[in-house]
Amino acid sequence: MEKLKMQTADGVQDNISRIAELFPECITEVSDKMGGGVKRSVDFDKLRQLLSSEVVEGNEERYQFTWPDKRKAILAANAPINATLRPCREESVDFDTTQNLYIEGDNLDVLKCLKETYLHKVKMIYIDPPYNTGNDFVYEDDFAESASEYLANSGQFDEQGNRLVTNTESNGRFHTDWLNMIYPRLKVARDLLAEDGVIFISIDDHEVENLRKVCDEVFGESNFVYELSVINNLNGNDNSSGMMETQEYCFIYAKNKSFFTMGVLPLEEEEANDWYLDENGYWKVGRCLKATGINAPREARPNLFFPIYIDEKNMDFTVDEEKAGADWYHLIPLTEGREMRWYWSKETFRRDKNEVIIRKTQEGYSLYKKQRPSLGDLPSKRGKTTFYSPKYANANSNSEIKKLFDGRKIFDYTKSTNLIKDFLSLGTISKDSLILDFFSGSATTAHAVMQLNAEDGGNRKFIMVQLPELTDEKSEAYKAGYKNICEIGKERIRRAGAKIKAENPLTTQHLDTGFRVLKLDSSNMKDVFYSPKETEQLELFTLVDNVKDDRTSDDLLFQVMLELGATLDSKIEESMLDDKTIYNVGDGYLVACFDQEVSEDVVKAIAKMQPMYAVLRDTSMADDATATNFEQIFKTYAPNTTTKIL
Repeated sequence: MEKLKMQTADGVQDNISRIAELFPECITEVSDKMGGGVKRSVDFDKLRQLLSSEVVEGNEERYQFTWPDKRKAILAANAPINATLRPCREESVDFDTTQNLYIEGDNLDVLKCLKETYLHKVKMIYIDPPYNTGNDFVYEDDFAESASEYLANSGQFDEQGNRLVTNTESNGRFHTDWLNMIYPRLKVARDLLAEDGVIFISIDDHEVENLRKVCDEVFGESNFVYELSVINNLNGNDNSSGMMETQEYCFIYAKNKSFFTMGVLPLEEEEANDWYLDENGYWKVGRCLKATGINAPREARPNLFFPIYIDEKNMDFTVDEEKAGADWYHLIPLTEGREMRWYWSKETFRRDKNEVIIRKTQEGYSLYKKQRPSLGDLPSKRGKTTFYSPKYANANSNSEIKKLFDGRKIFDYTKSTNLIKDFLSLGTISKDSLILDFFSGSATTAHAVMQLNAEDGGNRKFIMVQLPELTDEKSEAYKAGYKNICEIGKERIRRAGAKIKAENPLTTQHLDTGFRVLKLDSSNMKDVFYSPKETEQLELFTLVDNVKDDRTSDDLLFQVMLELGATLDSKIEESMLDDKTIYNVGDGYLVACFDQEVSEDVVKAIAKMQPMYAVLRDTSMADDATATNFEQIFKTYAPNTTTKIL
């Protein structure tokens, strides 16, 4: 049986494999200074020869975007980690049935954990990262400092030991620290996007230019879609510079612009009143069919000048004189007495007669075209690059979350649910899309996903990721019992879900308002699992089992799911045989048993289920006979099953 890696992918080796597919002659072997032996590497001299006759290198001038420690930020994106996501059933809602996830932990490590399983599966990402105002907490990834320097400079750590610092302009690395934070996270996140996927990133003035350059590099300039201006404070914020700031920005980048299609926005209630319904669907009054502009006069298109005969009694018309009644109104295209022309020919008027609207005017009559919905069958509108509406205002979003929490000011600043909901409409044409937010804060994105699903009958799923930043002991949140931001986010989802269902009881019976809680932690496996050569011989007697003592079967199952590509929302069924728990994940995608003393009968039962993958612990077998017969059992009953051990 093959042993599971139980480690995130090595981004460097993945990149080397891609180069090998294109340029196999550029792959060589070098000494592995870290692990001993040899490893694959790229012969860059040979690669340069193949790529260009004019190589740009050294100090030669070129266009580039860089900053101190950029290379280390790139390495941070590619470096593998020994980490896992541990399920927390007691904090979840509808754990067994929900398709939504709430993940606690440093988002860079979380993204790496998700990378293999969710590669190319996320339709849309929305993030609202720290704006680098000098007061925001910045995720610091230790590019240059020792552990002692870490402690001396900060003294603030999250539950996983990641440092949290305030990034002030006086520290000399104001932009550098922020760029080192955002770059590797966007780099990994890009891999999660589907080919037709898209990312929306909110930002303010402090890093808007740098973010644009980072995104151009990570996603490619050609995949830039729009830069939106979002008016979020109609009164303006006083920044003491003489002007009142009213807006933020949002960048939209596609994974591959040629595959991405921008969605449309739903109509506001007052806009919907302009639409009517006939046998062909929805319509509203479109453009006048009498031509306007420089080419509108009769002499420009003489064949498009002709009378139209209108039956005033029945509000009908014809372009054929012989079909008109003697008393019918003769409508000639005139503007201030000058003869003009129609946009349509007689043939088009005959063919599309049902698409014409007759309206009585002071001068007589006018003809208009019925305008149909531009995309889809329902009335909608295209988005504009300036998002301006009172519903996007900070005051409304702050009021919204305050009402959810019984009038308490639980969160200082949150995005408008209406804003995120409209972003979702633009970015997710499919109603079963997967949405990721890895700076989830108060979980506005999750709230917006549930609300939009309730409104249009969608089945969008969300993954929220948030660092468990501690709340200030003087804050309303802390006094209300919320010790970190994650506790606020989870409670908001619970309350928002209940509110949405209560307000829409007839249409939300099947609405998914649950979420599985997962928490980032070190690997379930002992160090000997990853580095057996470095373990002293005497220690091996105490390390017979590779699994850490404090880890449960649930913990092992979810790490195996990550390793083998089973999505973390997969259906999990448990059954018992000979007092052993058997997990069936994804209707036979993975079957696992992590109990000790597993008998041959249990192994046969698992094999007869014929899963794609079967996983047991290295120490599971009840006796030597079971271990010896293991592979033969699977060859007999499940020859297509891939067997793995921990």
